[in-house]
Amino acid sequence: MALTESRDLPLGTPCPDFLLPSVDGKTFARDDFRDAKALVVMFICNHCPYVQAVEDRIIQLHRDYASRGVQLVGICSNDPTDYPDDHPERLLSRWREKRYGFPYLIDEPQDVARTFHAVCTPDIFVFDGERRLAYHGRIDDNWKEPAKVQRQEMREALDALLAGHRPAREQTQSIGCSIKWRQS
Repeated sequence: MALTESRDLPLGTPCPDFLLPSVDGKTFARDDFRDAKALVVMFICNHCPYVQAVEDRIIQLHRDYASRGVQLVGICSNDPTDYPDDHPERLLSRWREKRYGFPYLIDEPQDVARTFHAVCTPDIFVFDGERRLAYHGRIDDNWKEPAKVQRQEMREALDALLAGHRPAREQTQSIGCSIKWRQS
């Protein structure tokens, strides 16, 4: 597994539009979440050990912030050909088993990942109420060992937005497995 860092994107970049099916058969678009105070778009998958390591933290973030107006959305853009754990049926099974509580979308054509400039899993984008990029980085400072986390950067960013402030401009990129692009 090759370690990949998320790309540096300028803060203030507008949130790209998307329209994708979810693992449970519904369809979601960016503007379905127009009333959210913050929109967190996460490129995740089932097979990646980096995502697996932070999965429970992501679910807890949803539980802690949904009632405060923050909407999380997971998107799997991986080609499941060589990674069967990322096949839609297995995504649905995991979504149900772990009770994600937020939409988990399937970017089968991989166009949404390209539009977002997503490169790894997890790759996390936090957009403010105006749908401008406010945070693009890691969840916290220790993906591997939750007990050793010293700083929870994503929570800090969400708390700042909810308080009407901008998150810190200095942000540490997320790391993870590369998105598994379809072979032409």
